[in-house]
Amino acid sequence: MNIYEIKVVSDKPMQVGECPLWHGKEAALYWVDIDGRAVHRLHPASGKHEQWSMPTEPSALAINAGGGLIVALRSGFAHLDTKTGSLAEIAAAPFDMSTTRFNDGKVDPAGRFWVGTIFEPRSADAAEMFVLDKGQVRKVWSGGMTVSNGLGFSPDKRTMYHSDTTTHRIDRFDFDAATGAISAPQPFQRFSTDKKAFDYGGRPDGAAVDSEGNYWSAMFEGGKILRFAPDGHLLGEITVPVRCPTMVTFGGPDLRTLYITSASHNRSAAEIADYPLTGHVLSVRVDVAGQPETAYQA
Repeated sequence: MNIYEIKVVSDKPMQVGECPLWHGKEAALYWVDIDGRAVHRLHPASGKHEQWSMPTEPSALAINAGGGLIVALRSGFAHLDTKTGSLAEIAAAPFDMSTTRFNDGKVDPAGRFWVGTIFEPRSADAAEMFVLDKGQVRKVWSGGMTVSNGLGFSPDKRTMYHSDTTTHRIDRFDFDAATGAISAPQPFQRFSTDKKAFDYGGRPDGAAVDSEGNYWSAMFEGGKILRFAPDGHLLGEITVPVRCPTMVTFGGPDLRTLYITSASHNRSAAEIADYPLTGHVLSVRVDVAGQPETAYQA
């Protein structure tokens, strides 16, 4: 049985920490606080921390091949110049901002930025998936989900993973890196939706795929990270000292440090008392390396 040492990365809790992103060239960890409307950067070696306030909620980040970051905001896609702090719009939100915002996102092996949405009323399966491809936004699919999450791509570039947190499911798709086309959706994991059930283990939130093709899923309200082999069988789990981990990424010089964001927004006082690290960014050393982040190609 593996014994994991969990370390605290952030000094203060995030409201909704999300989208941890390791920037190899900068040796820096980025993440967002969605409800806190901020993008954060930490250089672990020096401990230097910086943050940039955003005009609307940021939810997903991508390294930009030309420098800086691409940020998916409620108001649309924007370029963040991390040297000056300036923010320049790339494309306006392609949805009704009163009910919808961007949520989880990931750059595919060809440099396209995939970002799904969350339909906040949760009254219909009205979330959508979009791709930012060389400055142009296109819709990939619509409906069938309310909270798009868990995007990831296999090392052989032939599989894309996606989760819908509300329905507690993870799916996999055949992926064509040359065209960006997806096909043949298949169930990958299905989790209990009954909170009274003994086996209720939370809902699949953000995720990452390691260099061996294994899928690591943060289980919101489950207090753990699950690691699945490409064929779907469970390889292991890491219990974390927060009830609501939101997403993971691999970082550090050898890509064997797993960074974990978490959420404190709308969590009860009793829960925060039981889990005082709620909302913090955490890290743990693991026995397999992740994949380097692909940069968005403008």
